[in-house]
Amino acid sequence: MKLLPLVLANLRRHRLRTLLTTLGVALATFLFASLRSVVTTLNAGAEVASASRMGVQNATAIVFPLPLSYRERLAAVPGVAAVTWANWFGGLYGDGKTFFAQFAVDPETYLAMYPEISVPPGQKEAFLHERTAALVGKGLMEKVGWRLGQDVTIRGTIYPGDWTFTIRAVYTPTVRAMDDRSFLFHYDYLYERTDHRATPGWYALQLSDPSHAASVAQTIDAMFRNSSAPTKTMTEKAFNQSFVTMWGNVQFLMNSIGMAVVFAILMVTANAMMMTARERTGEVAVLKTIGFTDRTLFGLVMAEASVVTLSGAVLGLGGAKLLYAGTGFNGFGFLPGFDVTPATLALGFGITLLLAVASGIVPALRAARLSIVQALRHVE
Repeated sequence: MKLLPLVLANLRRHRLRTLLTTLGVALATFLFASLRSVVTTLNAGAEVASASRMGVQNATAIVFPLPLSYRERLAAVPGVAAVTWANWFGGLYGDGKTFFAQFAVDPETYLAMYPEISVPPGQKEAFLHERTAALVGKGLMEKVGWRLGQDVTIRGTIYPGDWTFTIRAVYTPTVRAMDDRSFLFHYDYLYERTDHRATPGWYALQLSDPSHAASVAQTIDAMFRNSSAPTKTMTEKAFNQSFVTMWGNVQFLMNSIGMAVVFAILMVTANAMMMTARERTGEVAVLKTIGFTDRTLFGLVMAEASVVTLSGAVLGLGGAKLLYAGTGFNGFGFLPGFDVTPATLALGFGITLLLAVASGIVPALRAARLSIVQALRHVE
């Protein structure tokens, strides 16, 4: 007798129970993949950082600015080949529900330091030579429905007032983990309109030799240690990761929630398998009577648990992969390049296999060890 049809027949006996259990596993694996993808996407953003670039922020916190006079002193540090800077603007567009990051940057030095920001030559020249020009990511242009040459007004929050910009250029990131929904404009425009009060939020450095990163960081931090604005200098990777830590221990939180969900579904699946095993005690006796071995019965119960959990995993993990890859989901603008990685899929299936074993092992052992006399007595 072929055993697979018997396994499927047993699962069809209580279709609603089987369906709900499978959907529960699917939901758990979908949530697990989604939550873990938050962590992997954040880490991917840090991993694409250049080894030859460094970030300099205020030692207290990145929300505290640094003096504009630091740029000449930073440029004079041995090992520093170029310096640029940026400032978080934090304005609101329209009704305020459409969020996107806005940065005031020094155009020429910023674009030179970040070749990952690809801009058509003609548009780049237009952006560089107009004080109120804006450089906008392709994803943001598509999301909001803007067009090249359009005037856009943003209401300032940190810097009050209405700020009108003209979109002169559109950029496309050359790396997937870079955000394509940012809004860049001239720092000089911000600096002059705020009467020189808007100083850089952070500096970015290009190193002549990445191996000198440690010594450059020590030199810079020692230089400003006793100033009114001491600095904290780090590699670009560490600088990017510092933004993640502003949210707290995201990795621990996401992984903890994901595992809690999986554990809850483990309890549900195990309970369903136990109920199924108790209901078929008499059938176990009959199967043993006609020659089914303990090993075969053990395998049948484990196969049922595996079919339910692996089917759920295919639905959950496959659904997450197709959804995020097919819709271009970017984490509401915070997680560019959001996707379910092969490593996450492999881990999800590995956890599902453990879930199958954990939920099926007890009823499988019970079925294998149950004697015919005990089973028939239970029926009576």
